[in-house]
Amino acid sequence: MLRPCVKLLALLCLICQFAATGWAQSYPAKIVRLLVPFSPGSGSDTIGRIIAGGLTEVFGQQVIVDNRAGAAGNIGAEIAAKAPPDGYTLFEVNMGHAANVSLYRNLPYDLMRDFAPVTQFVSSPAVVVVHPSLPVKSIAELVKLAKARPGAINYSSGGAGTPTFVAAELFKGQAGIDLLHVPYRAGGEALTAVIAGETSVYFAPLAPALPQIRQGRLRALAVTSAKRLSLLPEYPTVAASGYPGYESGNWYGIMVPAKTPKETIATIRGAAIAVLNNPNVSRRLNDLGYVAVGDQPEEFAAHLRSEIDNLGKILRRLRVTAD
Repeated sequence: MLRPCVKLLALLCLICQFAATGWAQSYPAKIVRLLVPFSPGSGSDTIGRIIAGGLTEVFGQQVIVDNRAGAAGNIGAEIAAKAPPDGYTLFEVNMGHAANVSLYRNLPYDLMRDFAPVTQFVSSPAVVVVHPSLPVKSIAELVKLAKARPGAINYSSGGAGTPTFVAAELFKGQAGIDLLHVPYRAGGEALTAVIAGETSVYFAPLAPALPQIRQGRLRALAVTSAKRLSLLPEYPTVAASGYPGYESGNWYGIMVPAKTPKETIATIRGAAIAVLNNPNVSRRLNDLGYVAVGDQPEEFAAHLRSEIDNLGKILRRLRVTAD
């Protein structure tokens, strides 16, 4: 009498297994949102649109960019942290979020607890640019002028805690100068401000700054990488300009809300690697000065912890806070 029940139970289990497999394979079955916590025109937006366009091709489902700018990326991060952990909200994280852990005392989210790392997508240096009206053509001349006019020269940033802010503050501390910080809501606005002459200096993300440099709207002084860049070979590094050891830049990665299924995370990472391996995408990234990474989730998690720790030590030493 029990044998038919046993067979029925086995059949039901088999059906459940196939259903689970089908669900896993069907991801994504609808539009995916890539939440970019900075404004259109920013470096984050540039890389976000490259990611979204590539993932759309790989997934066969549209991946849309949702810009949620403000508070040095914290507004977007809070929204992403509260999204359902189903793989349909991806979050673009960058170095500024690791700095925010130390800069803000009461963040409405926990970067390591509320998110699951997927992969670090790319890294990118910055370039020190000034408005052409500022009478300096090198880092040495900028420092000399700043020391002669303490607090009179201002610099823009995408907000306290953003990579542009961290890069400038690290340089201020090492050079022993006083530049006035003028924060904007996001990187796009900070770039527009220095182009318009509202501010004089900007530690700009390379991608959006390149066309402005080439068209003469901005004057480049140096790059923040450890070595000269092939895209701007005529400009020295900040380190080689008299400040050995100085290096700053940004990186961009993909995270998802915590408790997102591991199978879904693996699918998203696999798609991201396929995007990085696309020759057209690779060429575009290289042209913009980005370096492809594509590490494993656990490697990205270790990188995040290291960045939080190292940036925290630096910012505490400089006594820099955003509150």
